[in-house]
Amino acid sequence: MRCPLAWVLLASLGWGCLTPFMPPLVAAEASAARTGIRAAEAGRHVQALSDDAFEGREGGSRGGRAAGAYIVETLRGLGIDPAGDEGTYFQRFGTMRNIMAIVPGSDPDLARELVVVGAHYDHVGYGTPSNSYGPTGLIHNGADDNASGVAGLLEIAEVLHGLPTRPRRPILLAFWDGEEKGLLGSWHFLRVRPTGIAPLRPVFSLNIDMIGRLRGDRVEVYGARSAIGLRPMLVAANRSSDLELAFDWEIVDDSDHYPFITAGVPTLMLHTGLHDEYHRPSDDAHLVNLIGVEAVGRLAFDVVTLVADTPGGLPEFRAACRGEKGANRDVLERAVPPDEVGSGPRPRWGMSTRVDPGDPTAPVVVRVVPGSPLAVAGLEIGDRIIGIDGEAVVDQGMMIHRLASTENAVTLSIDRRGRTRTLDVQRVAPPDR
Repeated sequence: MRCPLAWVLLASLGWGCLTPFMPPLVAAEASAARTGIRAAEAGRHVQALSDDAFEGREGGSRGGRAAGAYIVETLRGLGIDPAGDEGTYFQRFGTMRNIMAIVPGSDPDLARELVVVGAHYDHVGYGTPSNSYGPTGLIHNGADDNASGVAGLLEIAEVLHGLPTRPRRPILLAFWDGEEKGLLGSWHFLRVRPTGIAPLRPVFSLNIDMIGRLRGDRVEVYGARSAIGLRPMLVAANRSSDLELAFDWEIVDDSDHYPFITAGVPTLMLHTGLHDEYHRPSDDAHLVNLIGVEAVGRLAFDVVTLVADTPGGLPEFRAACRGEKGANRDVLERAVPPDEVGSGPRPRWGMSTRVDPGDPTAPVVVRVVPGSPLAVAGLEIGDRIIGIDGEAVVDQGMMIHRLASTENAVTLSIDRRGRTRTLDVQRVAPPDR
């Protein structure tokens, strides 16, 4: 079977070429399984978890414990193995409890490499001046924050457990407690893992937080620079969902991705953005975009299964991500002003690119010459060149060489805000001399 461009690119980055290692039946099973993540079922979980009966799910409270019981009963009903303390689903710390279940891996050589996908299930209870934008003293149901993420994770748990062929690596399904009190649950897990999974080393983490307000198909992505290859992996996984991905370079201690990045684990977080109901009593279930929860949940499933099924070693953590800010991104993506172009002959293809040290396989377009072949084909500032005539770009030098040696026409694969697009380009013949 021919390896598609996305998987060729991942192979060059250490993520492996997934397709040749997966029999067609297995690939079909995964593709069919993702459709099991459904808005209606996610809505049932959102409605239950954001009910007044759970009193805002504050960590360690009566309502928080009741919400935990709901999650455990759901996991138990699905038949998913527990991964908490002493054979239970719970990992206790103080008065709070993480909830953990595991989908075992199928490859003995990768049995100690743990893929973690998590969502916090606690919220802020009745709200206080320190954690609410008011009014306080009323139940803060947290339908988006983070009943939406928990609903998405429960849907992912169900389809993962139902896969006829298990992923290569074990996948831990983690429902964090105490996030609103300082990321307590995820910090505790990284310090003290339950005995049954203590020998396993987290090699990748995905955090799902506030995915209930999808607007314009736009998903915010954090942590994509925590390993070289994470962005192209996510872009490859996004082919089926085709969501717009807004990559944020900031690493802030505002959700459960942060402890994993601090621990040196390559990590992504998916988020659909803040809104006026954030940490207010008005964050209720009727405002949640359930079709959006379904879409982001399916993307998360595709990411997790892609990572879990990648043979060989995964890319190492990239420590430089912790010092990168939005200003660094602005400098990288800054368009080349016309007065910097110079007076030499116009390039035959008509673009300039910059190298991204966090994603060297995808040069960033910073200039498109008006009227040039690439301008006519629709190339835009900010696009990333990821393939030429079906061959993955290895680096900017390879891209330049391929374009220079191509005579009349070329097909470019580009990453445009996380969506893969193809441009058919016709070259302008050089003028006679």
